[in-house]
Amino acid sequence: MTRALVTVLAVGLSATTLAGQFSLVSVEQEIEIGREANAQVRKEVPEVRDAAANQYLRALGQRLVQQATGPKYPYSFSMADYREINAFALPGGPIWIHRGVLHAATNESQVAGVLAHEVAHIAQRHAASQLTKGMMANLGLGLLGAVLGNGGGAGAAQAAAGFLANGVFLKFSRDDEREADQVGLQLLRRAGWDGRGMVELFEILQREAKRNPGSVELFFSSHPSPQDRISRLQAGLRPGGTRDTKQFQSVKARMLKMTPPRTMPRE
Repeated sequence: MTRALVTVLAVGLSATTLAGQFSLVSVEQEIEIGREANAQVRKEVPEVRDAAANQYLRALGQRLVQQATGPKYPYSFSMADYREINAFALPGGPIWIHRGVLHAATNESQVAGVLAHEVAHIAQRHAASQLTKGMMANLGLGLLGAVLGNGGGAGAAQAAAGFLANGVFLKFSRDDEREADQVGLQLLRRAGWDGRGMVELFEILQREAKRNPGSVELFFSSHPSPQDRISRLQAGLRPGGTRDTKQFQSVKARMLKMTPPRTMPRE
Protein backbone atom coordinates (compact mmCIF):
# COMPACT_ATOMS: atom_id res chain seq x y z
CA MET A 1 0.00 0.00 0.00
CA THR A 2 1.46 3.36 -1.02
CA ARG A 3 2.10 6.19 1.44
CA ALA A 4 -0.43 8.34 -0.45
CA LEU A 5 -3.16 5.73 -0.07
CA VAL A 6 -2.34 5.29 3.61
CA THR A 7 -2.73 9.05 4.00
CA VAL A 8 -6.08 9.01 2.22
CA LEU A 9 -7.30 6.16 4.40
CA ALA A 10 -6.16 7.99 7.53
CA VAL A 11 -8.04 11.12 6.45
CA GLY A 12 -11.12 9.04 5.76
CA LEU A 13 -10.98 7.38 9.16
CA SER A 14 -10.56 10.76 10.80
CA ALA A 15 -13.64 12.00 8.95
CA THR A 16 -15.50 8.94 10.17
CA THR A 17 -14.86 9.95 13.77
CA LEU A 18 -16.18 13.44 13.12
CA ALA A 19 -19.12 12.70 10.86
CA GLY A 20 -20.19 9.35 12.26
CA GLN A 21 -19.82 7.50 8.98
CA PHE A 22 -17.06 6.08 6.83
CA SER A 23 -16.39 7.98 3.61
CA LEU A 24 -13.36 8.38 1.39
CA VAL A 25 -15.28 10.32 -1.26
CA SER A 26 -15.41 14.11 -1.30
CA VAL A 27 -18.59 16.02 -2.09
CA GLU A 28 -17.08 17.09 -5.43
CA GLN A 29 -16.23 13.49 -6.36
CA GLU A 30 -19.67 12.35 -5.26
CA ILE A 31 -21.31 14.96 -7.50
CA GLU A 32 -19.15 14.01 -10.49
CA ILE A 33 -19.85 10.29 -10.08
CA GLY A 34 -23.56 11.02 -9.71
CA ARG A 35 -23.54 13.16 -12.85
CA GLU A 36 -21.96 10.32 -14.84
CA ALA A 37 -24.33 7.75 -13.34
CA ASN A 38 -27.35 9.92 -14.14
CA ALA A 39 -26.25 10.22 -17.77
CA GLN A 40 -26.07 6.43 -17.97
CA VAL A 41 -29.46 5.99 -16.33
CA ARG A 42 -31.01 8.37 -18.88
CA LYS A 43 -29.73 6.16 -21.70
CA GLU A 44 -31.41 3.07 -20.26
CA VAL A 45 -34.55 4.26 -18.45
CA PRO A 46 -37.64 5.53 -20.32
CA GLU A 47 -38.46 8.99 -19.01
CA VAL A 48 -41.82 10.73 -18.76
CA ARG A 49 -41.58 13.63 -21.21
CA ASP A 50 -44.74 15.48 -20.21
CA ALA A 51 -43.71 19.08 -19.44
CA ALA A 52 -46.49 19.76 -16.94
CA ALA A 53 -45.79 16.58 -14.95
CA ASN A 54 -42.05 17.24 -14.85
CA GLN A 55 -42.49 20.86 -13.84
CA TYR A 56 -44.78 19.77 -11.03
CA LEU A 57 -42.29 17.12 -9.87
CA ARG A 58 -39.41 19.62 -9.85
CA ALA A 59 -41.50 22.10 -7.85
CA LEU A 60 -42.20 19.48 -5.16
CA GLY A 61 -38.54 18.49 -5.06
CA GLN A 62 -37.18 22.01 -4.82
CA ARG A 63 -39.57 22.82 -1.99
CA LEU A 64 -38.00 19.95 -0.04
CA VAL A 65 -34.44 20.82 -1.06
CA GLN A 66 -34.89 24.29 0.45
CA GLN A 67 -35.27 22.58 3.82
CA ALA A 68 -32.33 20.18 3.42
CA THR A 69 -29.16 20.59 5.42
CA GLY A 70 -25.66 19.46 4.46
CA PRO A 71 -23.75 20.17 1.24
CA LYS A 72 -25.43 22.25 -1.47
CA TYR A 73 -25.88 19.46 -3.98
CA PRO A 74 -27.22 20.13 -7.50
CA TYR A 75 -30.45 18.21 -6.87
CA SER A 76 -32.51 17.15 -9.88
CA PHE A 77 -35.80 15.28 -10.18
CA SER A 78 -36.79 12.94 -13.01
CA MET A 79 -39.70 10.57 -13.58
CA ALA A 80 -39.17 7.07 -14.95
CA ASP A 81 -42.02 5.80 -17.11
CA TYR A 82 -42.34 2.56 -15.13
CA ARG A 83 -45.48 1.23 -13.45
CA GLU A 84 -43.68 -0.27 -10.43
CA ILE A 85 -43.78 1.73 -7.19
CA ASN A 86 -40.22 2.82 -6.53
CA ALA A 87 -37.78 5.73 -6.34
CA PHE A 88 -34.02 6.00 -6.01
CA ALA A 89 -31.29 8.56 -5.38
CA LEU A 90 -27.92 8.75 -7.13
CA PRO A 91 -24.83 10.29 -5.54
CA GLY A 92 -24.64 14.04 -5.42
CA GLY A 93 -28.19 15.06 -6.26
CA PRO A 94 -30.10 13.15 -8.99
CA ILE A 95 -33.41 11.65 -7.80
CA TRP A 96 -35.70 9.41 -9.86
CA ILE A 97 -39.29 8.51 -9.04
CA HIS A 98 -41.36 5.97 -10.95
CA ARG A 99 -44.60 7.06 -12.57
CA GLY A 100 -46.21 4.20 -10.66
CA VAL A 101 -45.79 6.16 -7.41
CA LEU A 102 -48.00 8.98 -8.69
CA HIS A 103 -50.54 6.48 -10.00
CA ALA A 104 -50.73 4.72 -6.61
CA ALA A 105 -50.69 7.84 -4.41
CA THR A 106 -54.03 9.30 -3.36
CA ASN A 107 -52.75 12.71 -2.25
CA GLU A 108 -49.78 15.02 -2.72
CA SER A 109 -48.22 14.49 0.71
CA GLN A 110 -47.62 10.83 -0.15
CA VAL A 111 -45.57 11.71 -3.26
CA ALA A 112 -43.74 14.44 -1.34
CA GLY A 113 -42.96 11.85 1.34
CA VAL A 114 -41.24 9.60 -1.19
CA LEU A 115 -39.18 12.51 -2.52
CA ALA A 116 -38.33 13.65 1.02
CA HIS A 117 -36.92 10.21 1.81
CA GLU A 118 -34.67 10.33 -1.27
CA VAL A 119 -33.54 13.92 -0.58
CA ALA A 120 -32.61 12.79 2.94
CA HIS A 121 -30.42 9.98 1.55
CA ILE A 122 -28.45 12.56 -0.43
CA ALA A 123 -28.32 15.22 2.29
CA GLN A 124 -27.01 12.67 4.82
CA ARG A 125 -24.35 11.52 2.32
CA HIS A 126 -25.46 7.90 2.41
CA ALA A 127 -24.30 7.46 -1.19
CA ALA A 128 -20.76 8.54 -0.27
CA SER A 129 -20.68 5.82 2.36
CA GLN A 130 -21.97 3.24 -0.13
CA LEU A 131 -19.45 4.39 -2.71
CA THR A 132 -16.64 3.84 -0.22
CA LYS A 133 -17.91 0.40 0.76
CA GLY A 134 -18.31 -0.55 -2.88
CA MET A 135 -14.80 0.54 -3.77
CA MET A 136 -13.26 -1.26 -0.82
CA ALA A 137 -15.31 -4.45 -0.92
CA ASN A 138 -16.48 -4.97 -4.49
CA LEU A 139 -14.32 -3.07 -6.90
CA GLY A 140 -10.91 -2.98 -5.29
CA LEU A 141 -8.30 -0.38 -4.50
CA GLY A 142 -7.46 0.17 -8.16
CA LEU A 143 -10.77 1.92 -8.73
CA LEU A 144 -10.37 3.73 -5.43
CA GLY A 145 -7.14 5.19 -6.74
CA ALA A 146 -8.78 6.20 -10.02
CA VAL A 147 -11.57 8.05 -8.26
CA LEU A 148 -9.44 9.69 -5.58
CA GLY A 149 -6.54 10.45 -7.89
CA ASN A 150 -6.33 12.68 -10.91
CA GLY A 151 -8.50 10.62 -13.22
CA GLY A 152 -11.11 13.38 -13.44
CA GLY A 153 -14.13 12.59 -15.55
CA ALA A 154 -12.71 9.30 -16.77
CA GLY A 155 -12.36 8.05 -13.20
CA ALA A 156 -15.87 9.19 -12.33
CA ALA A 157 -17.31 7.50 -15.42
CA GLN A 158 -15.52 4.27 -14.55
CA ALA A 159 -16.78 4.43 -10.98
CA ALA A 160 -20.34 5.19 -12.07
CA ALA A 161 -20.40 2.30 -14.53
CA GLY A 162 -19.01 -0.10 -11.95
CA PHE A 163 -21.40 0.88 -9.22
CA LEU A 164 -24.44 0.79 -11.50
CA ALA A 165 -23.48 -2.69 -12.67
CA ASN A 166 -23.12 -3.88 -9.08
CA GLY A 167 -26.32 -2.25 -7.85
CA VAL A 168 -24.47 -0.33 -5.15
CA PHE A 169 -26.62 2.79 -5.54
CA LEU A 170 -29.84 0.92 -4.84
CA LYS A 171 -28.94 -0.81 -1.59
CA PHE A 172 -28.59 1.42 1.42
CA SER A 173 -28.13 -0.11 4.86
CA ARG A 174 -31.07 -0.49 7.24
CA ASP A 175 -29.59 2.26 9.42
CA ASP A 176 -29.42 4.53 6.37
CA GLU A 177 -33.05 3.76 5.53
CA ARG A 178 -34.19 4.51 9.07
CA GLU A 179 -32.26 7.78 9.09
CA ALA A 180 -33.67 8.75 5.69
CA ASP A 181 -37.17 8.08 7.05
CA GLN A 182 -36.65 10.28 10.11
CA VAL A 183 -34.79 13.08 8.32
CA GLY A 184 -37.22 12.86 5.40
CA LEU A 185 -40.18 13.21 7.77
CA GLN A 186 -38.61 16.37 9.22
CA LEU A 187 -38.05 17.76 5.70
CA LEU A 188 -41.61 16.94 4.76
CA ARG A 189 -43.06 18.75 7.74
CA ARG A 190 -40.74 21.77 7.47
CA ALA A 191 -41.71 22.12 3.80
CA GLY A 192 -45.34 22.36 4.88
CA TRP A 193 -46.78 18.90 4.15
CA ASP A 194 -48.64 16.56 6.46
CA GLY A 195 -46.18 13.95 7.71
CA ARG A 196 -48.86 11.28 7.55
CA GLY A 197 -48.28 11.14 3.80
CA MET A 198 -45.04 9.20 4.28
CA VAL A 199 -46.77 6.62 6.47
CA GLU A 200 -49.72 6.35 4.09
CA LEU A 201 -47.43 5.55 1.17
CA PHE A 202 -45.95 2.65 3.13
CA GLU A 203 -49.47 1.44 3.88
CA ILE A 204 -50.25 1.59 0.15
CA LEU A 205 -47.16 -0.54 -0.48
CA GLN A 206 -48.39 -3.13 1.99
CA ARG A 207 -51.79 -3.32 0.31
CA GLU A 208 -50.20 -3.52 -3.14
CA ALA A 209 -47.96 -6.37 -1.96
CA LYS A 210 -51.08 -8.42 -1.26
CA ARG A 211 -52.99 -7.35 -4.37
CA ASN A 212 -50.21 -7.20 -6.95
CA PRO A 213 -46.82 -8.35 -5.61
CA GLY A 214 -45.04 -7.59 -8.88
CA SER A 215 -45.75 -3.86 -8.58
CA VAL A 216 -43.74 -3.56 -5.36
CA GLU A 217 -41.18 -6.34 -5.81
CA LEU A 218 -38.43 -3.88 -6.78
CA PHE A 219 -39.13 -1.65 -3.78
CA PHE A 220 -38.92 -4.58 -1.36
CA SER A 221 -35.70 -5.82 -2.97
CA SER A 222 -33.93 -2.54 -2.17
CA HIS A 223 -35.79 -1.28 0.94
CA PRO A 224 -36.64 -2.83 4.32
CA SER A 225 -40.21 -3.98 4.98
CA PRO A 226 -42.57 -1.07 5.71
CA GLN A 227 -44.12 -2.38 8.93
CA ASP A 228 -41.25 -1.49 11.28
CA ARG A 229 -40.78 1.81 9.46
CA ILE A 230 -44.46 2.70 9.87
CA SER A 231 -44.26 2.15 13.63
CA ARG A 232 -41.15 4.32 13.94
CA LEU A 233 -42.60 7.12 11.84
CA GLN A 234 -45.94 7.18 13.63
CA ALA A 235 -44.16 7.99 16.87
CA GLY A 236 -42.91 11.25 15.34
CA LEU A 237 -46.11 12.38 13.62
CA ARG A 238 -47.71 15.70 14.49
CA PRO A 239 -50.99 17.09 13.11
CA GLY A 240 -50.94 19.82 10.50
CA GLY A 241 -49.66 20.53 7.02
CA THR A 242 -50.91 20.17 3.45
CA ARG A 243 -52.34 16.80 2.52
CA ASP A 244 -53.47 17.36 -1.04
CA THR A 245 -53.75 19.96 -3.79
CA LYS A 246 -55.80 20.40 -6.94
CA GLN A 247 -52.53 20.49 -8.86
CA PHE A 248 -51.62 16.96 -7.77
CA GLN A 249 -55.02 15.61 -8.72
CA SER A 250 -54.78 17.40 -12.08
CA VAL A 251 -51.31 16.00 -12.84
CA LYS A 252 -52.36 12.51 -11.76
CA ALA A 253 -55.47 12.62 -13.96
CA ARG A 254 -53.30 13.82 -16.83
CA MET A 255 -50.89 10.89 -16.43
CA LEU A 256 -53.67 8.33 -16.13
CA LYS A 257 -54.80 9.38 -19.62
CA MET A 258 -51.34 8.81 -21.10
CA THR A 259 -50.14 5.56 -22.63
CA PRO A 260 -49.78 3.14 -19.69
CA PRO A 261 -46.31 3.07 -18.13
CA ARG A 262 -43.95 0.24 -19.01
CA THR A 263 -43.07 -2.75 -16.88
CA MET A 264 -39.45 -2.75 -15.81
CA PRO A 265 -37.36 -5.29 -17.72
CA ARG A 266 -36.32 -8.37 -15.77
CA GLU A 267 -32.64 -9.18 -15.69
